[in-house]
Amino acid sequence: MTVEIQVIEEFLLEKAEFILASLGRYEEQRQLLPSSKQYIDGETFAVLGHEMRLRVVKGKIGVSSDGSYITLSVRDPADRDQKEKILTKWLHGIYENTVRSLCENVYPKFRKYGVEFPTIRFRNMVSRWGSCQPKRKLLTFNYALLGAPVSCIEYVVIHEFTHFLYPNHSKQFYLQLSMFMPDWRERKAMLENQYGLISE
Repeated sequence: MTVEIQVIEEFLLEKAEFILASLGRYEEQRQLLPSSKQYIDGETFAVLGHEMRLRVVKGKIGVSSDGSYITLSVRDPADRDQKEKILTKWLHGIYENTVRSLCENVYPKFRKYGVEFPTIRFRNMVSRWGSCQPKRKLLTFNYALLGAPVSCIEYVVIHEFTHFLYPNHSKQFYLQLSMFMPDWRERKAMLENQYGLISE
């Protein structure tokens, strides 16, 4: 099947406003990700729904935060790779602890269905917020959610746990999801507007 150039052009013109808005949101979000940073004073990092400014100081290696600023202490403030490695480890630790805590909090809802507490894993994923492998009793969460509000991360956790009961996106899956989290659609929409990823 071939599509004429004119049809493609008409479609692009019709959707131009949506496409440009989506690209704008993507660029805004991309600039908040650690991988696009220079790790210098004043840069902003999104952490669990809050934007924090970075301060870089020379001294003993360490990271601290007062909720508004992240203070990164390094031996050589000009060493970008060192700054990225230290800060990324700290940010990932915050995210991992948050997700593990959410998993422990929601687990009682699933335990009564005979679901065993799963292995929790983290990695960078291109197109998904998280994934569930019921047979392996494994949940995997995307580091890209580090900047998302905790309420949105909680939605992803509940979504993935629900796959232990329904390993698909059937009507029954969404009915069960609605029982666990009645406002899941609002939380999902917030994530899609910011990230454009999907849950599996």
